Amino acid sequence: MEFALVSMPFFALLFMVLEIGLAFLINSTLETAISDSGRLIRTGRAEAQSFDAARFKQDVCGRMNIFSSDCDGRATIDVQTITRFDALPAEPAVVDGELQAQNCYNGGVPGDLVLVRIWYRQPMLAPFLNQGVLRLGATSVMLKASTAFRNEPWNPSGVAPVTTCVA
Repeated sequence: MEFALVSMPFFALLFMVLEIGLAFLINSTLETAISDSGRLIRTGRAEAQSFDAARFKQDVCGRMNIFSSDCDGRATIDVQTITRFDALPAEPAVVDGELQAQNCYNGGVPGDLVLVRIWYRQPMLAPFLNQGVLRLGATSVMLKASTAFRNEPWNPSGVAPVTTCVA
């Protein structure tokens, strides 16, 4: 009888702990994927392979291992050049549970400062998780990973970088 009284709160708490642990694991995977894919930009290999927004997103999602199955539908990437490390662009707005951003890509040229950001919509049912995360309605949260770096010197192709954005 006593177990019946405490089992429901116990299993609810256990489920929330597991769900939060999964979110931390996915966020760590995002950080690693964005760092590894950002290295392609930093070293000039992305420019040599003619990366655009879709190809860069595909590369990031391919590095997410077991979480890549729905990465294309959940992730939004933004790669842009910046003027200074202390002058970062504003975060995109969230309206009615939807991130107001497109998948954009501009890897710059040798010596440019580049900011790489990814937002990832993660389904999450834990109802008490409201501190420190961006809730998107009652059933998901927004995870974010980013990196900033200065491009290394490489032999540019001679084509000026163009910002490409896809929905």
